[in-house]
Amino acid sequence: MAIKHGNKVSVIGGAGAVGATVSYVLTQSGLIQDLVLVDIAKEKTEGEALDLNHGASFIDPMNIRAGGYEDTKNSDIVIITAGIAQKPDQTRIELVEKNIEVMKDIIPEVTKYSPNSIILLISNPVDILSYIAYKLSGFPKGRIIGSGTVLDTSRFKFEIGKHFQVDPRDVETYILGEHGDTSFPAWSLTNIKSIPISEYAELMGIEFNEEFKYQAYENVKQAAYDVINKKGATYYAIGLSAMHIVESILKDMRRILPVSTLINDYYGADDLYLGMPCIVGRNGVEEVLKINLSEEEIQNVNKSANALTTVLNESFRK
Repeated sequence: MAIKHGNKVSVIGGAGAVGATVSYVLTQSGLIQDLVLVDIAKEKTEGEALDLNHGASFIDPMNIRAGGYEDTKNSDIVIITAGIAQKPDQTRIELVEKNIEVMKDIIPEVTKYSPNSIILLISNPVDILSYIAYKLSGFPKGRIIGSGTVLDTSRFKFEIGKHFQVDPRDVETYILGEHGDTSFPAWSLTNIKSIPISEYAELMGIEFNEEFKYQAYENVKQAAYDVINKKGATYYAIGLSAMHIVESILKDMRRILPVSTLINDYYGADDLYLGMPCIVGRNGVEEVLKINLSEEEIQNVNKSANALTTVLNESFRK
């Protein structure tokens, strides 16, 4: 049957575990009518598209296909999950340099065929690659978005919700900064359904001390490694977080999400991509919110910024 044109999303890296999972989640979302999977592994990409198409009678009508960049033409959103994984003996700088070359192949094709699209980066290191995509694309800063610390924040809400025995959706908090080793928890902003977490703990007689705070964040930092050690890769949760971002864009929901975006004069951080609370709507990042942070958290913003600046200077800006 002919399917009426609607929202179109293309996934670059659609044959990988993350790309395929993002594609699957999007077919369930009811958000899009046109889905294109692109990957250098053409046969596997065709297999992924075929597998998704075989569920056509269980989902809303949708065009799903594997293709080349020309098939992504006029995409509303292009999601990039492609990239080279880090090898055991490879430095972070070497990994970044390899993935810069990948971005140099991808970004010109995206801008050629979908000049009005929003690009959502999931490939790691996401803050670095988002900045590089911004520089290569020539797009307005709001239309290049990294997945940032959206997944880290979800993991943090899970840890807090488990400890306090509440729905994680009722936990209001953020992990901010780099999606990586220098991320940090924004405890000063953490509430449970608008009640400050320390006050809620006292009301309910639940332990809330430095040991818990340390362990909750450690669990977040180790989460990806734990999943990788047990099953080889992470992809379900990042797939859901990508859909959450896409939904906010396509429905113009203006959710406040800690996506990675271009930061200028933000507590001393400047000219780099960092995960900070942003209003995300139909134009991508509509506004970067300069929220009130504690002195320690401000120091952590700069710690993240300095770490990312060093990597950019040694790989992309040299």
